[in-house]
Amino acid sequence: MAENIEKRRRAMEWAEEIVSYVDNDPRSIVKCRESRPITDVKNLLESSAELYGDNVCYMQKWTPKGEYESITYSEVLRDVNGYGTWFISKGMDGRRIAVIGPNCYQWCSTYLAACGIGCIVPLDKELSPEELKNQIQRSEASAVVFDKKHRDVFLQMMKDGDTQLELLVDMDAPEDAQGVYSWKKAVEAGKKLVDEGHREYIDHEVDNEAMSILIFTSGTTGKPKGVMLSQKNVCAELMIAPTTFELRADDVYLSFLPLHHTYECTCCFLMAIYKGSAVAFCQGLKYITKNLKEVRPTMMLGVPALYEKLYHSIWKNVRKQGKEKLLTRVIKINRVTKKIGIDLGDKFFGEIRDIFGGRMKTLICGGAKIDPDILDGLRDFGFNALQGYGLTEAAPMGAFNPQDAPNSRSIGVPFPGQQIKVINENEEGIGEICIKGPNLMIGYYKDPEETAKVIDEEGWFHTGDLGYIDSDGYAYLTGRAKNVIITKNGKNVYPEELEYQLGLIPFVSESFVFEDTKASGKDTTIVASIRTDEEELREVLGDNYSEEAVMKLLWSEVDRINSDAPAYRMIKKVIHRKTDFVHNTSSKLIRFAEENKIEE
Repeated sequence: MAENIEKRRRAMEWAEEIVSYVDNDPRSIVKCRESRPITDVKNLLESSAELYGDNVCYMQKWTPKGEYESITYSEVLRDVNGYGTWFISKGMDGRRIAVIGPNCYQWCSTYLAACGIGCIVPLDKELSPEELKNQIQRSEASAVVFDKKHRDVFLQMMKDGDTQLELLVDMDAPEDAQGVYSWKKAVEAGKKLVDEGHREYIDHEVDNEAMSILIFTSGTTGKPKGVMLSQKNVCAELMIAPTTFELRADDVYLSFLPLHHTYECTCCFLMAIYKGSAVAFCQGLKYITKNLKEVRPTMMLGVPALYEKLYHSIWKNVRKQGKEKLLTRVIKINRVTKKIGIDLGDKFFGEIRDIFGGRMKTLICGGAKIDPDILDGLRDFGFNALQGYGLTEAAPMGAFNPQDAPNSRSIGVPFPGQQIKVINENEEGIGEICIKGPNLMIGYYKDPEETAKVIDEEGWFHTGDLGYIDSDGYAYLTGRAKNVIITKNGKNVYPEELEYQLGLIPFVSESFVFEDTKASGKDTTIVASIRTDEEELREVLGDNYSEEAVMKLLWSEVDRINSDAPAYRMIKKVIHRKTDFVHNTSSKLIRFAEENKIEE
């Protein structure tokens, strides 16, 4: 008992120290906001239920055509306490529990309950049965909670008997059947145990320094690594991040990015709990417009592709209505009037804001580089559009643009209590970005050699990303170290920079830049394989365009890009790709896949 009291004391001292970074941050560009100490995920939910008990925590449709129903913080705490108690009754104390399925309350409650007694293993719902079995085996998971689409996969695993699985829980099943427990019945049974006086879960002490979250990276260059995160890592992020931008208890998030990624998991699901906000689960990408109108959220996390699509569709509709010149003029005027406290947005941008539900305040972008003009354009419409940078190994936040001083061309600045630096700079001032802070992972699961490659003796994590930092402390990305093309005369070409420039062309949907290693000659041959947007092409070339016309159009744009580039960085060959590129389950292009280099 005395040992547990001492552990709690040390954990709270640590949390209070993290919060103190907020008050003592010396950077004038960061306007810090209120934070509160939390020690672990269990403490996070308990304290938020005490502060925000009657607030809506989740909004979910229990049937595809149903209405959104609300679940309060008090109800979530009671469900999680019951669910965790049920897990303990089934021998899962200290064990690893995997979860897979769509973004939903069942997924989140499993995560919260598992963190209270052991370790959660979020799985990617897009993986094949073979890949899922591999990760179940590698993680040594004893239980898995799944949706109906994965029921047969895990029943087969149990039948095969070559995993450590002992317990199967179906999120969707109304009743227990075939040796599979119903999530609903499990929660109900656990709440009954709590009512009977069982406090094993409620009184369970959490070791916030132990591995509590095991996430397999999706990877674009090889075998996924198991990233070990502690609850300290996650709680540090939750306490520090909202000090740089405003989050309120009356905010509503729309959650649609996969929860098994730390971006959505930490920055939406867990962050909302920390601030007493609500999370509404999107029914899927094709329902996003409908759900935006139903939920009317104030916050949303997205990736560049989503915001670019929404932004371009807005301007496309404006052009169809013949209002492009008028809107451009109003934006210019509003930029001036906002400086003296007069915002014309409510009058002129109402239809645009309605696309996002009518109440949207903050749009956060991560996952890849975005066109800064799109962020600036979204801000012109009245949205607080902010870009950040992170990795799974950083739980995931490494840098962020503060609300009071955003720079759309930068990935941002480090949070209070975190550090960022660039090492091994080349003649252009570009080097590898390294980060340091209490959010960094414990290491890679059962892989000390790989861990030692990325975390040095001073605790700096070597990201493998290349970039630079300006005199104001803002960081900028140029590409990945392992993707750099080194020309025959020793110059560096960053394919991501060229892909970014190609991506600004309206009729280019995606591109892949690589070196043609089979080409002969004194110079390195840089190749751009380009996937076009057929609808945009028809607008430029008409309905009956030829392949010759497409290539001529592509080369005119490539020549324009080449005109501003030194000879070694010029694109020498163009491929018009007719099919989609090969991506991983995070929708990132797999650069080593030979299929992406094939001429069609």
